[in-house]
Amino acid sequence: MTAHPVDEKLPALKMATSGLQHVAAMYAGVVAPPLIVGAAVGLSGTDLTFLTGACLFTAGLATFLQTLGFWKIGARLPFVNGVTFAGVAPMTAIVTSAKDKSDALPMIFGAVIVAGVLGFIAAPFFSKAVRFFPPVVTGSVITLIGVSLLPVAFGWAQGPDPTASDYGSTTNLTLAGATLLIVLLLRRFTRGFVKQIAVLLGLVIGTLIAIPFGATDFGPVAHADVVGFPTPFHFGAPTFHIAAILSMCVVMVVSMTESTADMLALGEIVERPSDEKVIAAGLRADTLGSALSPFFNGFMCSAFAQNIGLVAMTKIRSRFVVAVGGGFLVLMGLCPMAASLIAVVPRPVLGGAGVVLFGSVAASGIQTLVRAGLEKDNNVLIVAVSLAVGIIPITTPDFYHAFPETARIVLDSGISTGCVAAVLLNLVFNHLGRSQDAEDVTHPMEAGQELTPTH
Repeated sequence: MTAHPVDEKLPALKMATSGLQHVAAMYAGVVAPPLIVGAAVGLSGTDLTFLTGACLFTAGLATFLQTLGFWKIGARLPFVNGVTFAGVAPMTAIVTSAKDKSDALPMIFGAVIVAGVLGFIAAPFFSKAVRFFPPVVTGSVITLIGVSLLPVAFGWAQGPDPTASDYGSTTNLTLAGATLLIVLLLRRFTRGFVKQIAVLLGLVIGTLIAIPFGATDFGPVAHADVVGFPTPFHFGAPTFHIAAILSMCVVMVVSMTESTADMLALGEIVERPSDEKVIAAGLRADTLGSALSPFFNGFMCSAFAQNIGLVAMTKIRSRFVVAVGGGFLVLMGLCPMAASLIAVVPRPVLGGAGVVLFGSVAASGIQTLVRAGLEKDNNVLIVAVSLAVGIIPITTPDFYHAFPETARIVLDSGISTGCVAAVLLNLVFNHLGRSQDAEDVTHPMEAGQELTPTH
């Protein structure tokens, strides 16, 4: 019996290069939170490098849990895990509230451990919400995931530092555009293996083009250590404070909501629909990875939506490819010099590639919506309002500025607010009272069987 593409083991070279593509796509997202939080704490350059390496290491471990799994843990899908950006605001708030900045990281680590354990316990109950995710909901959420990520790519295209004089310069935008063009040309005029690693090749070529413009900095490689290990509790043993724990529990709920949406999206893309059992296993991997991460000085882990776009575009659906990517992350955590190689890629070059990756996610959502029965007015309203609600934090970041900080953790996530809006509207229009369009509501698993690959 032929193995499903998700369980297929590809040739070694293809596994390695494709896995490296996943690392390149998510690297900036993994290192940004520790850089921001570490700077808020006031860490030295050495400790900041250590914290970043620890987050790469724990991201690799969490990716192993998702892709390879054991027992009832792991979605066993090509799912990349890393530090969730949703936790940045509450973590910096914890740093601000700490009387002694040296106590901040132990407070964060303790809160993440508790939130991870509670999330692990809640995973099977949380997964039962899958029946409230028919195509009209999943399509809306998948589209929002892509739309929410696109501003990240646009920011990368302008440069690494918004305060720098060259931010948004003609040079940076040209490098981003050139990288985008290279990826498109490779996708259009090449075949087979070269076509599948077009993003990786685009990043390499874009980096080489950037050298004459002085946009490529090899300093991180020259100053990086060859070997390093994230010593357990390097910043001190975890401490447990109620306020910090509550804030990170809210982040965990947001993270679990986004991961559920991501698993549903990825399940459709790889033609292995994510049912309640898969989602529960995936959430267990997320939460267990989060609970273990602080032991190695890492933060809360969650699924990385940007890598879903890479799966959709390349059509490489093997979970073992992503597991290899997890192996690269672990090696980077153990070898700072290896980690610095990815850091050499200029941010504008990443931005050019990101347009393709994140746009592919949005396109996948649109393809799902096409099959969601939009000829019915109820479904049109669900899509219209949920997209509008989800886009608010993207277009108007300060829209919820008057709300409490805890509430903003949820409200400032367009994916979470749009997802909640879509689920509630679907309940009101298609479940409560069994409206006349109720027959159009299909269980997501049944709908998944009718879907074609969303590339």
